[in-house]
Amino acid sequence: MTSETITATAAGTWTLGDLTVNRIGFGAMRLTGSAAFHLGTPSDRQRSVAVLRRAVELGVDHIDTAAFYFSSLRSANEIINSALSPYSDDLVIVTKVGPYRDWSGEWGTSARPEDLRGHVEENLRQLGRDHLDVVNLRRMGQDSIAEHFGALAELRDKGLIRHLGISNVAPRHLAEAQAVAPVVCVQNRFGLGSGTPGTDEMLRMCGEQGIAFVPFFAIAGEGAEQGATTGHDDAVLTIAEAHGATPAQIRLAWTLAQGPHVLAIPGTGNPDHLAENVAAGALRLTDGELDTLNSLHRKAG
Repeated sequence: MTSETITATAAGTWTLGDLTVNRIGFGAMRLTGSAAFHLGTPSDRQRSVAVLRRAVELGVDHIDTAAFYFSSLRSANEIINSALSPYSDDLVIVTKVGPYRDWSGEWGTSARPEDLRGHVEENLRQLGRDHLDVVNLRRMGQDSIAEHFGALAELRDKGLIRHLGISNVAPRHLAEAQAVAPVVCVQNRFGLGSGTPGTDEMLRMCGEQGIAFVPFFAIAGEGAEQGATTGHDDAVLTIAEAHGATPAQIRLAWTLAQGPHVLAIPGTGNPDHLAENVAAGALRLTDGELDTLNSLHRKAG
């Protein structure tokens, strides 16, 4: 694969409400450092700015971020603002609310419904926008999300938010949210090396209902916030070699092959990895390769 010549359009498109995006997007978590949050060393700011601008040049029009994505020196939202403002009309920025980190980087108490307006306004301020394209409610263990989702629906009615999504949820939470307001996307942890019956069921439900399913840690796997996994099954390595691709690209290609409604938001602060991630949208696995990888996924679940 010639990564530098492939753009995000190769992966095809999907629609979030009335917003059409390329299925390969960009996750901003890794813009701030060698690992997410306060777990690594802060990034070089100019390099992060350059990565974002290159992502847009490569056709990425869907960026996932949050106000709590920051390290000791860097804020993902501030970098996005500096790199891409004034924003193109076709650039969709998706944020999430619910979790909270204080100024020192420590995790605080998760938001109550009445706190969510402050979370939304903080994202607006940092990004320099008057509305947010999509806001995901990140469930933080509560049994019911109705009250929290209802608070976001009120902000949508006020024009601060265009569309709503949910994250870290079980299938029953989708129905609960839909009873309050339309849901355009679901963000859950999902990847070749990880899965649960509930998330696999959510993937299916979203496909049937025309809702975008947006996995996080699709490449990172067990590495999670620390970054991409370095442990790959022999089958993944064999398939990667057959395509002249990296194992990370195979993981992304498998993720996208789970359905036309599946979006990918791989994140990186490395421009070479960025080009490889985008190029994975052009990789087409054979039926036999998909069967092999699907079997690996079932075993991991």
